[in-house]
Amino acid sequence: MARTQHPESSGPTPIILPRSRHAVSRADIGEHALKVLYRLKDAGYQAYLVGGGVRDLLLGREPKDFDIATDARPEQVRRLFRNCRLIGRRFRLAHVCFGRDIVEVATFRALMDAESPEGEGVVTEDGRIIRDNVYGTIEEDALRRDFTVNSLYYSIADFSVLDYTGGLEDLEAGTIRLIGVPEVRYREDPVRMLRAVRFAAKLGFTIAPETEAPLFELGHLLGDIAPARLFDEALKLFHGGCALKTFEMLRHYDLFRWLYPATEQALAHEQEGFPITFVSRALHNTDERINAGKPVTPAFLLAALLWEPLRLRAEALEREGMSAQQAQQAAAAQVCSEQARHTAMPKRFALPMREIWAMQPRFRLRSGKRALRLLGHPRFRAGYDFMCLRAAAGEALDDDCQWWTEIQELEPEAQRRKTAGGPKRPRRRRRTKPRVQDVGV
Repeated sequence: MARTQHPESSGPTPIILPRSRHAVSRADIGEHALKVLYRLKDAGYQAYLVGGGVRDLLLGREPKDFDIATDARPEQVRRLFRNCRLIGRRFRLAHVCFGRDIVEVATFRALMDAESPEGEGVVTEDGRIIRDNVYGTIEEDALRRDFTVNSLYYSIADFSVLDYTGGLEDLEAGTIRLIGVPEVRYREDPVRMLRAVRFAAKLGFTIAPETEAPLFELGHLLGDIAPARLFDEALKLFHGGCALKTFEMLRHYDLFRWLYPATEQALAHEQEGFPITFVSRALHNTDERINAGKPVTPAFLLAALLWEPLRLRAEALEREGMSAQQAQQAAAAQVCSEQARHTAMPKRFALPMREIWAMQPRFRLRSGKRALRLLGHPRFRAGYDFMCLRAAAGEALDDDCQWWTEIQELEPEAQRRKTAGGPKRPRRRRRTKPRVQDVGV
């Protein structure tokens, strides 16, 4: 593919695809992203659609979002858009907000130098970038991006696609390849290891050998990443419609244990037993729901990923003398506390997750008011789906799932009759004090 000099370029010359030679169309770009691109251009700034949006459009996929790169500084972007806010300290970004739709605008970054005289770029001794606000040119920005297929730029000025790193060739070959020296790039930001796996699973691509090799050795670097950031990455890993494949790849590269160590320990002890079957089914069901356009909640998947550590911990506490209910409550607190040190556990997900767990023993009670109250529980459906998933994996009883499936289809009066048919707890007799007779004097 011939290289030509782009008029805006003063450094390495990119491969340029004119509008007639690529499939990216403005009709496929979000309305709000187009507004931002044109306003930047009309104000005299360079403006490009960049990253996953360009990649997906070239592959004929529908992008999830559209990111923009420009030579305008974040403060200049904010002056152009009243609906703009600046975020981030490590990596300063402009978010242009249109209701719930957010268009992310990043200023071109310069190549990182640990001894940068600007004093803004800071690199730790192990090579990790902790601040990155040294601005540069589009050529430098392209080389700073993580993977070649994510380093493609669509120009709103002439509708061409620019490739500085060989991304078009890797896109055609179906290859995930890091830009630069892989070990150095992973040390700069260890989350790139998770991104390599995510993109390979999502796109059905293979990871280039030199990009793949360090994955087996550098997983420990994830231990230095903030739990909140790893939680966000975990959501992307498992809520992208290919969770099962992603999970298998993470375990192949020994990366999963740095996200969910207690789960990995439980799976390693019983590779072909219930735990691996249960987690695989949960991930497969999540993929089916996402690909069918149905809603999913992180609470359900978290409950599935951490169920086996919870179950093993509760059994150990019961052996120490706790009641089943006390053991489960204590185990849930311990599992959540330990997991939060690796990936964050926001309350909005942790609380419903624990409710799903707490409901599981109650599905064995099929009679009386307890069963009817369980039917009216606000999270009954999630708890029921979880119980049926356990049954399908071989842990819970199939007839429990069948019984609760049938009762949901009945009218309220029929539900009362069905729950009245089971054994009832014997009523406790009320103790009365012995009657004291009056004694005459």
